[in-house]
Amino acid sequence: MSLSVLITGGAGYLGSILCGRLLAEGWRVTVIDDLRYGQTSLFGCCGLPGFHFERGDARDEALIARHLASADVIVPLACIVGAPACDRDPVAATAINLEAIRMLDRLRSPRQLVVFPTTNSGYGTQDGTVHCTEQTPLAPISLYGRDKVAAEAGLLDSGNAVTLRLATVFGMSPRMRIDLMVNHFVYAAVTDGYLVLFEEGHKRNFVHIRDVADCFVHAIHNAEEMAGRPFNVGADAENMSKGHLAARIAAALPHFHVTTSGTGTDPDKRNYIVSNQRLREAGFEALRTIDQGIQELVVGYAMMPRSPMRNI
Repeated sequence: MSLSVLITGGAGYLGSILCGRLLAEGWRVTVIDDLRYGQTSLFGCCGLPGFHFERGDARDEALIARHLASADVIVPLACIVGAPACDRDPVAATAINLEAIRMLDRLRSPRQLVVFPTTNSGYGTQDGTVHCTEQTPLAPISLYGRDKVAAEAGLLDSGNAVTLRLATVFGMSPRMRIDLMVNHFVYAAVTDGYLVLFEEGHKRNFVHIRDVADCFVHAIHNAEEMAGRPFNVGADAENMSKGHLAARIAAALPHFHVTTSGTGTDPDKRNYIVSNQRLREAGFEALRTIDQGIQELVVGYAMMPRSPMRNI
């Protein structure tokens, strides 16, 4: 069956990978994005059958309602991502990350499936020893985490929604993000050759961006079994400390020098191991590794222009 998928924020880091993946399934994809960063990440989709783009704001109720009328599946990706970005403009962050989701939820019909990405930073401060499952109490400490947790709860209460609690994502994308931990560490290795590391023992879970896109497709195909529940999305083999991650990169790039510092803190206070068992039981497992991601990023960064502010 040919589905119609509506994606808000589809020109972003994840959306610019996911759109091509959905189109490859033979589905119709409509993207709404305000292109606030001037990105051209969806140029490769323009000639593909079933692709439609409209420049607009995910908070525009009339625009969203008009496109919802023909959608079978809704993927709300429009988001101000991360604690620092949300803290810089908390009003806009809540309007986009929470209020726009509530509006969309109010406008959709019960037949329309929502597949919503949230964050496993919602687990809040942990001691790095306990495996967080979907039953672990949520205790977000940042505005970003609190808004995402509230949006997830509302969607699950409404029904016909799958929420995906994403691990820290890595990998190349047409709309690249260098602030994500693996991407940032490899970028530092390639461009500077060194990294000053704080909280080296703090642990996170990681997942490749193409595994995330594949998981969205899996959730749509298996909505009947997965709807109504949250799922951690990461690779169990890629639970590791920041120090371990830096060592993996140094093993691939021997010129990379890492030094530690006693100053600096993660604004989300993330320090946990995540279990992805529920997702495996639902038939999906993330398989791409950190080592594969490092090699991919090295190749990708060789094609990126130097910052115009650098003098080397």
